[in-house]
Amino acid sequence: MRRRRPSTSLVVVLYCLPTTAGLAQGYTLRVDSRFQTVSFRGITEDSIATSSAVIGSSGGFETPDGFAVVCTAGSNVCTFFRPGPRLASAPLVNSADLTVWGLGVSGLSVRANGRWGVDLGRDNLWPGTQPALQLLEGYAEYSTPSVTGLLGRQHITGRFGWTGFDGAALTLRFPRPGLEVTAYGGWGLARSVDVPITSPSLNPLDDFQLPERHLTAGATLGWRNRRADLRAEYRREVDPSVHFFISERTALTAVFRPADRLTLTGGTEYDLAQGWWGTSDLALRYGEARFNADIGVRRYRPFFELWTIWGAFSPVPYTAIDGSFAFTPIRPVRIRASGERYWFDGSGAETALASFEDRGWRSSLSATVQASPTLTVDGGYRAEFGPGASSRTWDGRVTWLPAPTLTLSAFASTFTRPLELRFDDAQVDAVGFDAAFRPSERVQLAFGGAQYFEERRRPDASAFDWNQFRLQARITWVFGSDADRLRLPPAIRGARRRVAR
Repeated sequence: MRRRRPSTSLVVVLYCLPTTAGLAQGYTLRVDSRFQTVSFRGITEDSIATSSAVIGSSGGFETPDGFAVVCTAGSNVCTFFRPGPRLASAPLVNSADLTVWGLGVSGLSVRANGRWGVDLGRDNLWPGTQPALQLLEGYAEYSTPSVTGLLGRQHITGRFGWTGFDGAALTLRFPRPGLEVTAYGGWGLARSVDVPITSPSLNPLDDFQLPERHLTAGATLGWRNRRADLRAEYRREVDPSVHFFISERTALTAVFRPADRLTLTGGTEYDLAQGWWGTSDLALRYGEARFNADIGVRRYRPFFELWTIWGAFSPVPYTAIDGSFAFTPIRPVRIRASGERYWFDGSGAETALASFEDRGWRSSLSATVQASPTLTVDGGYRAEFGPGASSRTWDGRVTWLPAPTLTLSAFASTFTRPLELRFDDAQVDAVGFDAAFRPSERVQLAFGGAQYFEERRRPDASAFDWNQFRLQARITWVFGSDADRLRLPPAIRGARRRVAR
């Protein structure tokens, strides 16, 4: 996320001029540490001789003691999973976000955001702890009302989603016609994670992994006035080892405000590398203080880079019609509801001996009750039915503020997931609590815990529970120079006192 200099630095520039450059140097550092303990049952792979497998009550092969097995043609053994020992994990994640400004050049600042994570548990199985040290962002920014330039590790967000790269970006703004132009380029990072695609942490990709870091480049053009926002985007990614595209896309997004309470939004994508239209959507929204509603239609198609094995497939898109509303019938009550109906295009595959669902729906209903200035109650229900599975969820939360610096909450939920094509229908019930304490503006403490009761419903002996208990703790420190909390000059403070009187 891009971050401009805090607005308080403007006061430093105007009123604090002790340095030769006429600027006061300042910084803001946010340090966040999170620790969690998790304990859950593992599974152990086992096998038996093919000749020992028997026909179970469901018609499939089982072990003599009732575990469903998988027998591969031509193999002498059948494999299955038994309940394993309890596994323990204790991930510790520390992150730091630093911004420095006042470096002798007006408009120049530096931003760095990093994370260090390690699993302190005996089993060392928590995902996302490799690599242990990650640089999420690290760039220098020069910003004026008409120009913004960035150099280093950064992210671009837009219609294509979130993309990280190591390189440069330049934005030019023309206020009179309302135009904004951005161009960027550099060495790309892996999709949805801030590591190069060649990182050993992505080694499960094996032979499909790129031998060199790919190149990312793109541009956006935006136009804005009081009633409309238009944005066009272009992005390409290239594998330099073979000089082939791994993706090339364009997109258009539009927002129109025909009336004060109406907003019409829409957008579309075109995949130049594949030669087909991507995700497109259109929605109409109405909003006021006590009532909000929207209705829309979209056509969704998954996107895969050409270098992955998924790029060889033709993903089947689906079309959906959805709507939602939220209203306040009386002041302490807020009610929300949503629904969607969707259906997939024909895949072209023939299944003469079986028929499957190609459409589904999802809906939700929830409410928030402000029982008192310090007590809030939230509850909701969500249901979904689609190809292969369905789910139903109930959840509720009570939040209490016994003091301005202390927040306490308790929650509970139940989730049921029937499956159509495989074993392991599951029900998960959860109950837990959270507490947050802010002793000062620069320190925040949080603590919480939850117990999950998971029941696996299978017709064989593998229907063991996956119950688990979690505890988590968090501490956040915010450090800063005097420049980021400079008091107003005496003349300004006096004028404010006179206005107050």
